[in-house]
Amino acid sequence: MTVPSGRRERKKAATRQKIADTALRLFLERGYDAVGIRDVAAEADVAVTTIFSHFAAKEALVFEQDEDFEQRLAQAVINRPPHEPLIPALRREIQALVRHCTADGAAPIWRMVDESPALREYEASMRLRHAESLAAAIAADPGLSQSATACRTIARFAIDAHSLAREAADPEAAVDEIFRMIEAAWEVTFPPPHARETDPGALSPPPSHAAQTR
Repeated sequence: MTVPSGRRERKKAATRQKIADTALRLFLERGYDAVGIRDVAAEADVAVTTIFSHFAAKEALVFEQDEDFEQRLAQAVINRPPHEPLIPALRREIQALVRHCTADGAAPIWRMVDESPALREYEASMRLRHAESLAAAIAADPGLSQSATACRTIARFAIDAHSLAREAADPEAAVDEIFRMIEAAWEVTFPPPHARETDPGALSPPPSHAAQTR
């Protein structure tokens, strides 16, 4: 989580964290559906309106670092070192996020998510939002110059890699396996300039049907 610089911002961040920690503890102790917003507010000693000033919905209390993750993914593209290819930069960030989401103590949280239709639906919409944000960052990179469809496709693959790896027996190995496939597909579709220069047919359209039958 990004550390706020000003005193007022730090106080707001501390209140937000206190609400999220309290909510998660209550959800795990009593069950997600058994705990209401008023229960969280009473336990955290804040007003209900204060909760909604920090979180748009009850589901968002479970995914407290949602916005931070979204920003990290975009920054992995925007702030990667000069000349570093896109896919390794994405793999490194997804690997870090998977480590965070599979750390000790995370299993009961994901069990709760899996058992709640509301949380599963919220997580799915969150993944789509993350993918769109990541696609926008890729599309804005002048060194890539790919179509909007290509940017959205690679972004969704990266987000899905996070979900699939989180559920795997060996999450880090799963990230590596998935990204080998992503990288291979990316290189076949968009070969690097030197590959196009050495392969005269790399960008040539396939022969027409008439040419094939001559």
